[in-house]
Amino acid sequence: MTRHLASYMLRSASACTSRIRHPFAAASFCTDTSTSSSRVKIFDRQLKRKQRDRAAWLMPSNSDDPFLNTVAHNLLDRLQDCKKTFPTALCLGGSLLPVTRSLYTQRTIEKLIVMDASYEMVQLCKNAEDASNNDNIETLYVVADEEFLPIKESSVDLVISCLGLHWTNDLPGAMIQSRLALKPDGLFLAAILGGETLKELRIACTVAQMEREGGISPRVSPLAQVRDAGNLLTRAGFTLPGVDVDEYTVKYESALELIEHLRAMGETNSLFQMNTILKRDTALATAAIYDSMFAEEDGTVPATFQVIYMTGWKEHPSQQKAKTRGSATISFKDIQKQFGNHS
Repeated sequence: MTRHLASYMLRSASACTSRIRHPFAAASFCTDTSTSSSRVKIFDRQLKRKQRDRAAWLMPSNSDDPFLNTVAHNLLDRLQDCKKTFPTALCLGGSLLPVTRSLYTQRTIEKLIVMDASYEMVQLCKNAEDASNNDNIETLYVVADEEFLPIKESSVDLVISCLGLHWTNDLPGAMIQSRLALKPDGLFLAAILGGETLKELRIACTVAQMEREGGISPRVSPLAQVRDAGNLLTRAGFTLPGVDVDEYTVKYESALELIEHLRAMGETNSLFQMNTILKRDTALATAAIYDSMFAEEDGTVPATFQVIYMTGWKEHPSQQKAKTRGSATISFKDIQKQFGNHS
């Protein structure tokens, strides 16, 4: 499904400075993202934390980003299909503001834990909650990395990650930790950016670098493919896995406005071994090529965002299970013969 969202202007905001108290005083957890249990380091987690700090400064607490709001709404819409209630929910990184705003309207949630590696982003969410006069849901705030969850096993009913987990070095490990944090029959909801995201920008960057520098270096981070999502859920140990995909087309006045929007979302490149120097003429050539190749009749340039939605449950005896192999009492050949005779 392809969705089209109108272009929008970005606004800046001053940094928040009030202190956040860590609610898990008795729990030990690591907020140092300089080390990782993953053998292969793809993303620089310290750089990503700084990028999310900057995004919090650029994003007002009352911001209304159509793209982020749409993804958060579509992700949380899956809760409407569940008769089960989720008293305790954990919200991990990514698009925290749109998700928390929607969760405050959920009458089935009593306690919400908001977690992000960026102190500034957590503070932004806290300021937004204070401004909303939320009295229905007890909200706790934690500064911690998604790769090292400081949550006790079997302690939450719902884990939500909206556009955050695709920046982890060990995505299966992060999903396994989320499953361990869930109570039996708990629900895992996640949205990550897929491999078709920013395909226009990838093409423009490649052509510009070949023309100006005679070679290419990765300027857009690698992302998971749709075919990998189901395997990730199964590998993490979730039952009843579900995967579906949406493609959103966002229109901008220029390629430079797209870059500014990526910065405001905290979605700029954070590859561990990327070339940090981008020549001015290469950047200008990228913008010019982007406009010349993809500009539409109204003068705007489109950008594709592929979002992969994943759902999975922690195992529980009440869940339906597939029959064991060989337990069928009728064969497909008999069914074919029966319907063949009627035809």
